Amino acid sequence: MHKVYTDATQALAGLLSNGMVVMAGGFGLCGIPEALIAAIKLSGVMDLTVISNNAGVDGIGLGTLLETRQIKKMISSYVGENKLFAQQYLAGELEIEFTPQGTLAERIRAGGAGIPAFFTKTGVGTLIAEGKEVRTFDGADYVMERGLVADLAVVHAWKGDAEGNLVYRKTARNFNPMMATAGKVTVVEVEHLVATGEIEPDQIHTPGIFVSRLIHVPNPLKHIEQRTVRSRNTAEAY
Repeated sequence: MHKVYTDATQALAGLLSNGMVVMAGGFGLCGIPEALIAAIKLSGVMDLTVISNNAGVDGIGLGTLLETRQIKKMISSYVGENKLFAQQYLAGELEIEFTPQGTLAERIRAGGAGIPAFFTKTGVGTLIAEGKEVRTFDGADYVMERGLVADLAVVHAWKGDAEGNLVYRKTARNFNPMMATAGKVTVVEVEHLVATGEIEPDQIHTPGIFVSRLIHVPNPLKHIEQRTVRSRNTAEAY
């Protein structure tokens, strides 16, 4: 099966439709599938439900899809870096399903593992639990959370081969591995595309069986979400 495509537009051809559910990897701006997000924007597909830890920042990542009003609903954990996100939500133009970060990760992992629901203590007695089933186990209350599965998962990896075996690097190994398993179709952009067999089996984080298509995006621009600097003390340097 041929999995390597020339560019992001070709890799997403025939996969996009209005009203679909999309998972997008990344944590802040680290490990985001920026080329694939740009291709989704270019396609003009509308009314998307997007599952992502956050919505990028203004003008970068998923923030570009907010600008074009292509996102109808976000299922997220943290959205504090995006002013447009807040504006659209407060104006009633964007639906939000807030989920605690650990719960969001587990919902995605559960979806990828074929687990339809699970119980957690997180959110019991809060707004998070409203409308959800609560059960008592060993004297403690737990709220039921549903697993998440997407029509399409877009993922960023550091290295991959032609079979779709993937390796992630450092903080970019965040939501990407879980989302790769939880998409009905998973499309990946990799920084380094290597020959099949070059990645040692013990180094593989995501087996190629989960990957439908991939593209090579060498030297991607890596944004810094919050740049914090201080004056250099020359005396300390010696």
